[in-house]
Amino acid sequence: MTMTNNDDAYGRMMWDFHRGIPSEEIVEREDGYITAGISSTYFDPHRDWPPHQRESMNYVRGRVLDIGCGPGRHALYLQEEGFDVLGIDSSPLAIKVAQERGLKKARVLSVTQISSRLGQFDTLLMMGSNFGLFGNLKRARWLLRKMRNMTSSDARIIAESADPYSTTRKAHLDYHKLNRERGKFSCQLKIRIRYEHYIGTWFEYLKVSRKEMGFILEGTGWQISRFIPETGSVYVAIIEKN
Repeated sequence: MTMTNNDDAYGRMMWDFHRGIPSEEIVEREDGYITAGISSTYFDPHRDWPPHQRESMNYVRGRVLDIGCGPGRHALYLQEEGFDVLGIDSSPLAIKVAQERGLKKARVLSVTQISSRLGQFDTLLMMGSNFGLFGNLKRARWLLRKMRNMTSSDARIIAESADPYSTTRKAHLDYHKLNRERGKFSCQLKIRIRYEHYIGTWFEYLKVSRKEMGFILEGTGWQISRFIPETGSVYVAIIEKN
């Protein structure tokens, strides 16, 4: 599902920051828990990325699909490095910002709308913890099979996630428990983005441990080649066909 201007809180935040207006991202979880983040992170140049993100770019090859590209942080870097990159995002305003920043190929498209009609890709990029866009187990495995059919024989998925089990915060632990009681992954989030008076629609977003990621990939034709780094909370998985 793509957004409209009325519910594109994420895109409005990006648009304002791009225009020089200070902005913060507010994330509301279904249980009422609220977090805030700075918009500038989405615009960081390569030199300011965390080490695991910079290292993961060494595994990019061929034609690239950047899923959930936002204002183009990763896509623009790869384009500058000479890669053929298509950036997609469900936010129309985020795509408009990416285009204004110089991304040559960008489309308003959600992850569930990807298909072989976009052509064949060699690298599928899901940075910024965008493994979370898979949402839940059923949708993840459905999408992973679609991804297999729209990629080359030696294709890779480069996906970032965050292991949720390092937290000691009671609000998170209580939410994990609630999710397990509902038959979900502990950190299978239901969230929405808010910015000023704009309110986004609710969506599922998944944070998983390395072990849980391996479980999700079972039977999809994909397997984990390596993790960057091997330990720690936030990580990138290099995923290849088996």
